[in-house]
Order: sequence, then C-alpha cells, then structure tokens
Amino acid sequence: MIKTSVSILVEGLVQGVGFRPFIYRLAKKHSLTGNIVNRSDGVLITVSGEKNQIDIFKLGIKKQSPSAAVIKKIIVNQIDSIVADSFNILPSKILENQITEISPDIAVCDDCLNDLKTQTHRIDYPFINCTHCGPRFSIIKDLPYDRINTTMSMFEMCGVCRHEYNEVEDRRFHAQPVACNNCGPRYSLKGERGFQKIIKEISSKIEQGKVIAIKGLGGYNLICNAQSDNAILRIREIKGRDSKPFAVMFRDLKTIKDYCKVTNDEKELLESWRKPIVILNEKKELCIAINSGLKSIGAMLPYLPFHYLLFDQLKIPAIIYTSANNSGEPIISDNLMANQNLSKKVDAFVSHNRKIENPLDDSVVKTILGKQQIIRRARGFVPSPIELDYTVDGVFAAGAELKNSFCIGKNNSVIMSQHIGDLKNFETYAFYQKTVFQFFELFRFKTRIITCDFHPDYLSTQFAENLNSENLNGNKIPIIKVQHHHAHIVSCMAENQLNEKVIGVSFDGTGYGTDGNIWGGEFLICDTKSFDRYAHFDYVKMPGGDLAVGQPWRILLAYLNNSQIKIENLDCLRNIDKQEIELVLKMIQQDINSPLTSSAGRLFDVVACILNLCNKQTFDAEAPIRLESVADKTETGFYPFEFSNGILNFNKTIDAIISSIKNESIPVVSAKFHNTIAQAIKHVSVIMRKESGLNKIILSGGVFQNRFLLEKSIQILNKNKFEVFTNHSVPPNDGGIALGQLVVASNYL
Repeated sequence: MIKTSVSILVEGLVQGVGFRPFIYRLAKKHSLTGNIVNRSDGVLITVSGEKNQIDIFKLGIKKQSPSAAVIKKIIVNQIDSIVADSFNILPSKILENQITEISPDIAVCDDCLNDLKTQTHRIDYPFINCTHCGPRFSIIKDLPYDRINTTMSMFEMCGVCRHEYNEVEDRRFHAQPVACNNCGPRYSLKGERGFQKIIKEISSKIEQGKVIAIKGLGGYNLICNAQSDNAILRIREIKGRDSKPFAVMFRDLKTIKDYCKVTNDEKELLESWRKPIVILNEKKELCIAINSGLKSIGAMLPYLPFHYLLFDQLKIPAIIYTSANNSGEPIISDNLMANQNLSKKVDAFVSHNRKIENPLDDSVVKTILGKQQIIRRARGFVPSPIELDYTVDGVFAAGAELKNSFCIGKNNSVIMSQHIGDLKNFETYAFYQKTVFQFFELFRFKTRIITCDFHPDYLSTQFAENLNSENLNGNKIPIIKVQHHHAHIVSCMAENQLNEKVIGVSFDGTGYGTDGNIWGGEFLICDTKSFDRYAHFDYVKMPGGDLAVGQPWRILLAYLNNSQIKIENLDCLRNIDKQEIELVLKMIQQDINSPLTSSAGRLFDVVACILNLCNKQTFDAEAPIRLESVADKTETGFYPFEFSNGILNFNKTIDAIISSIKNESIPVVSAKFHNTIAQAIKHVSVIMRKESGLNKIILSGGVFQNRFLLEKSIQILNKNKFEVFTNHSVPPNDGGIALGQLVVASNYL
C-alpha cells in the first residue's frame, strides 16, 4: 500500500460545532495519524497513512460533518511525511488578522434533552449543552473559540465536566460552555438559587395570569400565558407597545398545528437548529390580544433547556415570549439595568449569572413560495457570513437608520451584525456604536473603505462620516455614499451571486433620492456599481412630513386634492377633526411642510385608510399588514392605472377603489389592489426589457415582505418569462441595506 501525508485546511463554520472530535473519530476509523488544530483562519488537519484511506477520509469530511458545520473551502497540500503514533488534537493557534467563522447560537439538541432526565449531575440543569448545541456567538469575546475567550471563563469546571471536556470520545469534548449543576451558571429568583423551586414558582405564576421577566440567551424576555388577555395587556403596558403582534412560544409542533396552518417548508424552519420565529397563517384564535385581529401568528418552538423545563411544569399550550426592552429600545442584557427597569413592573424577576457578551433578539422568518424570507436576522443566523466570489475586504457598511444592521467585509465574506433597531432612539444608537467596535475587534477588522446611505441626516451616515474623520488606522479613508434603493437591489444581487446589469424593482416606505425627494416606488436599471432610474410611482405630497407616515389619512387628502370625489362622503375621514382636515388641505394647497414622495409603502397606507382598516398606525407598517391580512387570495381582478414617461400614476386606482367599496367586500378590494401593483410591476418591467434587453429582475425592499404581493408578482413575472430574484439570506427591508452598500463600495477597492 502507498503511504502519504497531506495537510488539509478547512474554512467555514468549523469551530464550536463538534468538528474536531468528528475529525478525530474519522481519522481513527481510517487508521490515520497526525493532528488537528483550531486556527483563527479555520481548522488545519495534518494526516499520514495509506493513500486510499486518506482519499476516503477527505470525502468523509464533507459528507459526514456535524449538522451545524458549514464547510466553505477545503485546501489540500502534499507534505513531507510526519512522525506520529496516533492522531492528536492540538491547542488552538492565532494567526494575525485571520479569522474563521464564529458559530451562531444553536438550539438545544435532542441528546442534551435526554441528558436532562438521565445524567445525575445534569438533572433539570437549564444550561445544559454539548458540542452540537448551546450558546456560541452570544458568549464569545475573542477568537479562537476557546472557553477562556467566552463569558464561561469565570466558571471553573468540576472534575466530571473536565473529564468530559478532555475525553475525545465524549459528546462534550471541547464543548466550551460545558457545565453542570455543580459548577455552571445558575438562575436566581429573589435570592433563591434552587432551580426546581424557581421553575415551579414561575410556572404557577404564569398559569395565574402573572407576568415574568427572565434572562434568556441574548437578553431579558417577558413571558406570560398566551391565553390571558389581562397578562398580555400588562406586557403591552410594560413595553409601551400598543398593538404590534407578539411572538408566541408553543410547547411543541403538534400544538402549533392546532392553532396555525403549517406547510412542510414552515415545519422545517420551526424545527431547524436555528429555531426562529416563523410567521404562520392563523387557523384557530389563541387570544385576540396577541395580534389584534391579524390573521397570522409569529410562532416558535422552545430552543433553550429552560424552555423545555418550563413547559414540563405548565399545563397551558403556549406563552408570550417577547424581549423585555421598551418598544424601540435595544434588548436588555445587563443584570443591573434589567433589575432597575423591570423588577418592580413584573410579578417575578428571574436572572442568571452568565454574562451576555453579544446581545441579540430572536430571528423572524416566513416562507414565500416555499423559500425562506428573513424579516429580522439575529439569533441562529448571526454571525454566519454571506459568501461572495470577489473581495470585499476592509469595507465597513453603516447600514440604514431604521431596522439597522451593519456589516464588514473580510476577504470574500460579508459578516452582518445582528438586528440593531431604529437608530433614532438614543439607547439603540449607543448600542449600535458599541457593537460596531466590538465587531472590529472580534473579527480583526481593518477599515479600507467606509460606506453609508445617501441620506445626509441618517445617524448611520453621520456615524460613518465621524468614523472617517477619525482617520482610522492612521490613514484617510474613502467614504462612499450609496442611494438607498440601489443598495436594496444590490443586496439581492449579492446573495444571488449576480454581477451584471439587471432590472431592479425596489418598493419600500422611504429612502432619500438623488433629486432630494423621498423615493420608494422605484424601477432601476443597475449593476453593482451604478444605476439609472427608469421609472417610479408618481410623486404625492406628504403633509406634515413624517407625521403623515403615522396618519395615512393625510396622504389620502393629497391624492384626493385634484379629484372629483367629495371628502365628506368618505367613512374613513368621519372621525378626523374637520379643522385638522382643513389645515392639512391648506398645507397641501400652499405646499407647506409637504415633501414629495414616490413611496409604494405610502400608497398601501392610503388604501388601508380608505378601507377603514387603519387611520393611525401604532407600529411600523401596520396599515399594509392589516391590508394584506384581509385580502381574498382567490380574487384575480385589478384596478386601472396609468404609465407614461416613466411615471406610474395610481389616481385612477384610488378613484376606482373609492367607487367600488359600496359594492365590493373589503377582502375583494384589498386583493384587487394587490393585484394592481403586481400588474403594474409586470407592465413596466416588460417595457424595460423591450428597451434594455434585460431579463433578470430583482424584487427588494420592505414592501416585498408582503407575501400576497410578492407571490403574485413572482407568478406573473415568471409567466412572462422573467428570471426573478428575491432576498433569502438577508432581509428585503432596511435590515439588508448594509450588504448592498458594502458591495457597491467594494467596486472602489
């Protein structure tokens, strides 16, 4: 037999997922000697043995690796023969400025759930974990991913845990957060540290309709009985959250199916190791206070040992599970701050003594035509990178102002931050700044280019400008400003590996245009470097500026200003003060504080207002969400619209809707409006294709979170032989903007 020796560098998500013990067992199986070492750029394997066994070993690395591992690249080199009697796991090595992927946090595995009931030292231990599951990103402080570089470093392992940690054949071999009842983190409630007593007390309170604050994986959460109107209303009061839907944690999949319609694709997401919140269609009402009558539920399954232990005690089917921060503020992770802010507002305050290094919310996803769409990218997804086929190294993208997340470029990888939130809030902006510098340090990032939104007043833009003025690394750093809707389109191009001219349809609520107006209903011809604005929704006035976003009736008045329709005949305006209506009409006619917008989002607001579904929005995108929720999915009709000289005008649409509400049901009117927008997209896109020869079309922007609109648009475009691309790895809303900014700026490296 021919003997040989090779080195194998494995890049990707290969640390913190049980990869080294897997390689150890695989090497032993094939009688190979050598070693494996965690490095800051990946995992390096050196093996010696029979050539045919090494070949089989290499195939096994990809085909048999742990489920949470993501292998991006394998580099094999022939080396001189190595002298070794066995296969060993060596201490980690740090290579300057080189990094490997950091694992997202992984939901507790079935083996650990079994151990909860069978391992003497881990009976009902709420922090149980192994190499296949448990906290990762939320506890890491530095690379490589070793215990000393996590917030578990303060907990010295007991003899039993240390034996498991050092035993290669054990499932907890080098599981950095490994712990048990004797040596690990603990929960506490009013000084009580006995977990069985704590879990019984809080489960009893939940069933009595009480509200509990509890420290979870990425921050503090509020929980209560999901069938208690009073408890849910108390949480709304505590958070200052009027009617925005809450996430619901169900005890198991069977219970979810009792209350929600679940497709196979949705089931796969619910049960995945990421365990996100999945937006599902409601089948049976759980409690109207959860979603204020909307026909969907943000459902999730337990993902922490604590959750399973809690449901072991509870008799109810589900709990509200929401972050404990005030609405609009960042998630609370600090024990002292949580105690000050929450302890007097809730019926029980439950904390634990493991520090959260990287706070993060639960992720939110839905499916569109069987494919994943991310609404909020956080736990379970961050910090997994987006891989590109060109370098973006050294580019920092500041992101948008609303639903912010930022990103950095390392070689060909884009590392997105967790969902940060709306930067207009002081605490959120402070969290944003802190997290940016944490990412710089953790990922050994050196800035070569800074990029941000074109809007001069965005706090993210101002942060980028201040960062530039500080001359990071002692050098003057170029700053590239990217138009908002161009960034939306390029974010989708990047994750779909497109680097050519495309038709880009970008619909959202707001984005600063190159003409100084507010854009949001845009048809672009663009590549990853530049764009031309081919067409857009006709401009309409926004009397009161941002005030009109929360009060859609103001923009309705702007639409009706030149219409023959009498305002006093509209039901939706009868509860609005007449003097206020007169004042707003005067603002429109005299052009007082009435900026122009081409926003698709604002048009959806107006139609929801006409149908009396939402005159005043109490949370972001409430009007479009309510409009979609009532739509008759079987309706195929649509309303008239006009397109001329690059302008899509919907005045005839509005007039037709107002005329039809006397004779048609609200679900039919809503559906016909959605169909109208899908038909308008097709109409303009066909003309663009004829003139440009382009057939690939991108649909991106927050409006395309609307499942009905996106599905209808994709179906119509596919029928017309377009190649349609949408966002799947980053949100189509402003949470994905940073990816587009970064790719545009990478052209200037």
